[in-house]
Amino acid sequence: MKTALTLALKDWRVTGRTRDTLMATAFFAALVLLVLGLALGGNEGRSAAQTAATGAGAVWTALALAAAVGAQRAFAQEQEAGAMEQLTLYPGPHGGIYLGKLLGVLLPLLAVAALVLPLGLILFGAAETGRAVPWLWLIVTTLLGVIGFAAGTTFYGSITVNLRAREALLPALAFPILVPVVIACIKSTTLLLQSGWSGEVGTWLTFLLAFDLGTVILATLLFPYALEG
Repeated sequence: MKTALTLALKDWRVTGRTRDTLMATAFFAALVLLVLGLALGGNEGRSAAQTAATGAGAVWTALALAAAVGAQRAFAQEQEAGAMEQLTLYPGPHGGIYLGKLLGVLLPLLAVAALVLPLGLILFGAAETGRAVPWLWLIVTTLLGVIGFAAGTTFYGSITVNLRAREALLPALAFPILVPVVIACIKSTTLLLQSGWSGEVGTWLTFLLAFDLGTVILATLLFPYALEG
């Protein structure tokens, strides 16, 4: 954990100083929302259930693509500076490197999610369905979903960092694994916007929690082999 926190603090300092990754991720997510908003319009002519589903789908599409953009920079800084070998020689288990990079990707992505979630729901009229918006459970859903995105994309970012076509290969490898997260997040968000908390929402959130824990544990154990490969 000391290795993980050291690397995470380094990445957070770099993100705070340069802001290139944060700005690129936020701009990309906002652009996806804008395009979908222009294509699908507001909630005119749609029922409350359709509006909730459209808003949830747009928000999670933007966040999933933003996660891929953010994870591309997870190891690119060391790779471009020729410091990947020094990173692997850092004292401690290599799994700590993965956890540090995961935390480094997670914080900017959560900041983007804090912007995208309310903006997307308002843009698509999903926050105006006649019911009080359960923001607490929406935040829990967003947190679990973003952790799942960050865990998967960070792991595959380590595999593709030395490849020439890493920008294209990372989404191609990561998205099939993240399909369950996307489905669970969209279902949970849609149900919360339609009728608030229910047992079905609890089932989806439990699935997200199990997925996040399983992905982080497996990725931490497999990361040394991915890094050496």
